[in-house]
Amino acid sequence: MAGGSDVAEATAALSCVQCGKPAHLQCPKCMELKLPREGAAFCTQDCFKASWSSHKSVHLKAKLSSLGTGSTGEQDLAVLNEGWLYCLRRGQSRTPKLPHFDWTGKLRPYPISPTRVVPAHIDRPDWAVDGIPKIEPNSELQHIVEIKTPDQIQRMRETCRIAREVLDAAARIIRPGVTTDEIDRVVHEATIAAGGYPSPLNYHFFPKSCCTSVNEVICHGIPDARKLEDGDIVNVDVTVYYKGVHGDLNETYFVGNVDEASRQLVQCTYECLEKAISMVKPGIRFREIGEVINRHATMSGLSVVKSYCGHGIGELFHCAPNIPHYGRNKAVGVMKAGQTFTIEPMINSGISLIFLIGERFCFC
Repeated sequence: MAGGSDVAEATAALSCVQCGKPAHLQCPKCMELKLPREGAAFCTQDCFKASWSSHKSVHLKAKLSSLGTGSTGEQDLAVLNEGWLYCLRRGQSRTPKLPHFDWTGKLRPYPISPTRVVPAHIDRPDWAVDGIPKIEPNSELQHIVEIKTPDQIQRMRETCRIAREVLDAAARIIRPGVTTDEIDRVVHEATIAAGGYPSPLNYHFFPKSCCTSVNEVICHGIPDARKLEDGDIVNVDVTVYYKGVHGDLNETYFVGNVDEASRQLVQCTYECLEKAISMVKPGIRFREIGEVINRHATMSGLSVVKSYCGHGIGELFHCAPNIPHYGRNKAVGVMKAGQTFTIEPMINSGISLIFLIGERFCFC
């Protein structure tokens, strides 16, 4: 990483690409390639390291552009010239080529845009810079269900209200022809405008500010350049970090004219959620939520995803309790006043793994 007085003077009027603070350092590779200083400035070594997985795509773009179309397709170069690349290694690297996979459905990943910047004045969780949660994995709250204080509950109500408004803003733009990246842009900007940080951004290297799961994607879909098509269903999963706590919710939306099977699937999942919420009160076992959801889905000829579950939430993004949505689960514990957790039924139609989740907080 280049530094020193010369670079400091050169970057004095620039902002850090990663966090937006005044920049004092410049990427040496960018200097070697004679790339614009605006995209190569960083405030510290930490910010440079944190952005490396996405920033190095700038070097790749410059190299490929210098090669012309002889070794790279025109479409690939067009994508690179806009800074859009496919995501690899769970967000830790990028590539200009569509990754190989034995696809079972029609959906394919598209390139993703460069990482969006969060202003320096926004309070952020501990993974915002390097992508690694520090407090969450080792917290005792992974094993003990926290009873929130009145102050924590109040802060969570404020945060959840913001998250609801952010999700509603995203919902208003959903229509055929809109990309999921555009949904992410709306979520990102609305979250920041409210003074919050989009919790998914860089959480375990997740590259975007929300999850957009289309059709057969169960969850955690990455917003990209694919345009929504008439007949799609898309789930938008939003989490906001505000005043030290997280607010997490999502809904599934119809895109244009959706077939009857998809409508029935969404309706059943919504009913599963409502039935689960209606039983939440002190004294109910956590495992009973899955029994109710599983019973209703099965009676409708559908099945429940077992790989993902609801979770506790608060000052930690994910913590105890786990909330399985299937029957005969082994969730431990009884609901008590002051607990907060999510309920997130994910329901399958036939053999297609379709993510249809309406998630809400439950204050017990």
